[in-house]
Amino acid sequence: MSGSEQGLSIYRLRWIGYGLLAFAIIDVLLLLYPPQLTNAVWQLQTMGQIVERLPVPLLGLALIFFGDSYDRSRLEDNLVKLLSWVSLLLAVAFLVMVPLGVVNTLRINTQNNEQITAQAEGRLQELKQVEEQVSAGTTADLRNMAQELNRMGLPVDVNKPEELKTEILSRIGIAREQIPQQTEATRRNQRLVLLKNSAKWNLGALISSLLFFYIWKGTDWAR
Repeated sequence: MSGSEQGLSIYRLRWIGYGLLAFAIIDVLLLLYPPQLTNAVWQLQTMGQIVERLPVPLLGLALIFFGDSYDRSRLEDNLVKLLSWVSLLLAVAFLVMVPLGVVNTLRINTQNNEQITAQAEGRLQELKQVEEQVSAGTTADLRNMAQELNRMGLPVDVNKPEELKTEILSRIGIAREQIPQQTEATRRNQRLVLLKNSAKWNLGALISSLLFFYIWKGTDWAR
């Protein structure tokens, strides 16, 4: 390959790098708008989405710095110098994201537990109200309650009106006994999903920090 052809290939790769970096910047700006800085869920999910998109800007920077200082204009020399320092800034930023991600994970876990507990208490309160209605309800009321329980997955035989009250109260008792198990299962599943995502995103942020630092360290020629 001649020198001119080699130079042309380098230019193509650099322009592709600039394009990838521009796409990444636009994507991140859209993710950050509108900001919800006091929302732990938004912070963790936004961090995760940014981390999952990092291969694009990393590849873009690698292509931009390809060929080191070979045949760059004065303007581009200043630009790659800026991007070199930006790489260090990003390395620090993603390193800081790791403890922030851990803190937000703990906050979200606490919020989830409080929400699940509130839902369980609300469910118990509803069952208590149904019990009170059963005690004072007419046969028509009991049939309506039985149909509602059937829709909730608690089968009641509406063809035996003389046994409706006893059967409804029995089903309510079963539902009340199931609530703690269902609550714990929901809490466990949400915690598992949260921890898996948090581990993936925090580890990704740490790896990204190291890669950006490596880019900065390897571009001392630009500074």
